[in-house]
Amino acid sequence: MDTNNLTNTTKANDNTEQIASDLLNAGPETTLEAQPPLPKKRATAKSAAATPKGSVAKKTPAVKPKAAAKTSAAKKQDKDTKEENKQVSDQQDEKTGAQSAEKSSVSETSKEGPLYKFFMDALKDIYFAEKHILEALPKMQKAATTEELQEAFEDHHLMTQKQISRLEKVFKSIDEKPEAKKCDAIIGIVKESENIIKETEEGTMTRDAALIIAAQKVEHYEIATYGGLVALAETLELYKAADLLQTTLDEEEQTDRELTDIAETSINFNASEEDEDEDEENYTEEDWDDEDYDDEDEDYEDEDEDEDEDEENNEEEDYRH
Repeated sequence: MDTNNLTNTTKANDNTEQIASDLLNAGPETTLEAQPPLPKKRATAKSAAATPKGSVAKKTPAVKPKAAAKTSAAKKQDKDTKEENKQVSDQQDEKTGAQSAEKSSVSETSKEGPLYKFFMDALKDIYFAEKHILEALPKMQKAATTEELQEAFEDHHLMTQKQISRLEKVFKSIDEKPEAKKCDAIIGIVKESENIIKETEEGTMTRDAALIIAAQKVEHYEIATYGGLVALAETLELYKAADLLQTTLDEEEQTDRELTDIAETSINFNASEEDEDEDEENYTEEDWDDEDYDDEDEDYEDEDEDEDEDEENNEEEDYRH
């Protein structure tokens, strides 16, 4: 009987060591606290007899390491999934917030910002100016003498139509309705070009030279206006509007350079020759006759002076005698 009790005790100790080994192999994720304790068994006379007097039997709770490890892995996977979903959600919120901020910045500026209001006034001003220039260019083209300058005015007319359409896109990009505001400056510049046509002779290079100057005054006004609008649009973070305005600014600068090339290549020089030819044509035969009479008068005056000197000399000689 004692031998059987000793054998049972040894087996119990072996089971305890096996459980402890399984716990160590399961890793940090498996803990004793996570496992429910095994129900206590009533001591029997047989087991009591197997325990030596004065000794205490070890009681180690049984665990299920495999089931615990599986549960922990599932929790970890769920945690990772939640983190990924949160990152996606944060990115979407960030994108939506940026879009909302962009829209709200335009809205707030349009309502409260004085700089935006000034920008809008300048935009309406150039919108009026482009339409007014569009009406004046055919008159300038018709009045030009050289074919080269006529083609330049025709090209500018087509370009102005595109620029008006582009300005309407600028208005649309900032949620504004296209509207023109009277521009006294461009009205005055165009009026000056009309006076040039009246004051210069038709078919002359002088008229072309004067028309180029008038056209470049128009270009310089547009360049100054578009340059300022681009800078304001960038300051207000209206980047799409700034890009559209920059395109028009580049076109105006190119047109100004082309007009300068036309003037310096031939028109200015030919206009200067017209001045010399005009002076010669205005010098008539009567002018030549007047010059001949002037020469004869000078000769008569010289002869009279000589006679007066001879008379004075003769008088002096008579007085001495």
